[in-house]
Amino acid sequence: MKFQLSSCLPLFVLLLFSNLVSHAQLCQGSLGDPIVNTSFGAGTNPGPPLAAATTNYQYVTTDCPVDGFYTVRNNTLNCFGNTWFNITSDHTGDPGGYFMLVNASIQPSAFYLDTVHNLCASTTFEFAAWVINVLNTTACGGTPILPDLTFRIEKTDGTILQSYNTNSIPVSNVPTWKQYGFFFITPPGVADIVLRIINNAPGGCGNDLALDDITFRPCGPQITPSITGYPSNSVSYCAGAAQTFQLNASLSAGFNNPAYQWQQNFNNGGWNDLAGDTTSNFTTTFPVSTPPGSYKFRVAVTEQGNINSLQCRVISDTISIIINAPPVTSATNNGPACTRASLHLNASGGSQYSWTGPNAFNSAIANPVKTNIQFVDSGTYYVLVTNAAGCQAMDSTFVTVNPSPTASTAFSDTTICAGSSVTLSGNGGSNWLWVPSTGLSASTILNPVATPADTTLYLFYAGNPFGCRDSAFTRVNIIKKPLVDAGPDRTILAGNSIQLNGAITGQYSSFAWFPPLYIDNIQVLRPVVTPPGDMDYILTATALNACGLVSDTMHIRVLGAVFVPNAFTPNGDGLNDTWNIPALVAYTNFQLLVFDRYGELVFRSENTMKAWDGKFKGKDLPAGAYTYILNLHNGFDPLKGTVLLIR
Repeated sequence: MKFQLSSCLPLFVLLLFSNLVSHAQLCQGSLGDPIVNTSFGAGTNPGPPLAAATTNYQYVTTDCPVDGFYTVRNNTLNCFGNTWFNITSDHTGDPGGYFMLVNASIQPSAFYLDTVHNLCASTTFEFAAWVINVLNTTACGGTPILPDLTFRIEKTDGTILQSYNTNSIPVSNVPTWKQYGFFFITPPGVADIVLRIINNAPGGCGNDLALDDITFRPCGPQITPSITGYPSNSVSYCAGAAQTFQLNASLSAGFNNPAYQWQQNFNNGGWNDLAGDTTSNFTTTFPVSTPPGSYKFRVAVTEQGNINSLQCRVISDTISIIINAPPVTSATNNGPACTRASLHLNASGGSQYSWTGPNAFNSAIANPVKTNIQFVDSGTYYVLVTNAAGCQAMDSTFVTVNPSPTASTAFSDTTICAGSSVTLSGNGGSNWLWVPSTGLSASTILNPVATPADTTLYLFYAGNPFGCRDSAFTRVNIIKKPLVDAGPDRTILAGNSIQLNGAITGQYSSFAWFPPLYIDNIQVLRPVVTPPGDMDYILTATALNACGLVSDTMHIRVLGAVFVPNAFTPNGDGLNDTWNIPALVAYTNFQLLVFDRYGELVFRSENTMKAWDGKFKGKDLPAGAYTYILNLHNGFDPLKGTVLLIR
């Protein structure tokens, strides 16, 4: 291959050429914006096929193309027994970014062809592309055919301007994108070139790759930007002050007669040429009124005469001037506040806060609280708010402190009997509220009458026209009368004793049984009594705090001998239809058995007052005499006799 270099070519090109003869490399100077950037796009799988003139391989929509086929995808997964890497994004890491996935044809051939138009003649360009060998270390028994690519730049008539061979692209332990690139020079008068990518290795087991982001960019001398007086190319300051900066561009050797064009980008809205700023040094002034935002600058350089052609320019790195907005602040308080209450100050809009205020107040938090405030705490509170960029703004809030009433009650604690009343008494303020209102004659007066059913804590709130209030309390303790139960009425036989079963629930000071006759102890709840005849016993309890007496009465019925009726007439006339023994109510442990003349048991009652209706198993028994046995236990001999069933 031969290069015909004109004597008028820039020194940078001559220096670069000597390097290209020995080996290809990416641009070591400054690059221009991409003239071509083939990224294959982005979206869901599959991506669209390439134009017919771009490749002679066949397109498939599915993943894992076979020899001589390709696809456009944003990932490739589980191909050929997992001998390909699982690639989950394009080389930029975009999970939706497409790349060209190629399985080489059996015969070595060009698999990608593209014509690039409107390049700048007599200009050095960098060609670059990202490639990945998709084979992993397990492919083809560990000895796969490796991709071997030649990138070739040609004139449209086929004349080769430059080429570069990657040699065999080895397998790796993890999927690794690698950028390959080199320089080429467009001859005078040549604006269109052809890119041809050839796969030199044969198809078969291996030789599988992915291609992404093919770029052509002007390449020129190194441009070094700087800001006079600053150590870096980035300046940040707060809005509200005028600033002037001198931007500089230092250019290494290479251009014979360089031309400059400064550009500006505001808030990433795109680059625009700055009219008249066409020297290596550029002064920019930001008035006080300059809106906050990101102001970026760079300089484009090319040979004189080509500065208006974007395809000829090389671009410096970016100078960044950030004008930070001051914090948008808010300062408020919970006032008007009342003396002895808590003052809540609130600020927002920043990351740091510094409060100052009356009575030597200061705080470094956004929302400070000052307790037990007084009149000296009224006034203006200032807060200096600092945001994350270090910009500051002052804000303020005015606090009014109003007087609070002093509430009090005549007594904090009192005790009354259940059902009684007490007059509460509050003092202070000009409007009042008792809480709760339960049991009160009124809740918004100073002296309500309280008749609570249970012990109640009443809170007294005294307010004033400023909305301030204070509180006090009175507890009304309720003494409830006890519940007295003398027990159920009882029946005993004459001469017997019985134990009473009294109970008292609640609080009381003393109790006793009345009358104190035939009772072993009137001051126990379960005394033993032996009345000679019917008698009432009264259990009386004295409530606490002189809240009265409570009593209950039980009646003891005293029976004579056990009387057993000797006949009954179960004929349904409502008279003497059943047979029972009333005296058994006095016995808690008895057994009554009735037999027919054949000795069969026809009626049985134990410890329960149960009358016999003259039936057995639901059927009427015939008239006649039936024998009974009554066993009273407790040392009594059994009573035996007969009862006549008359129909």
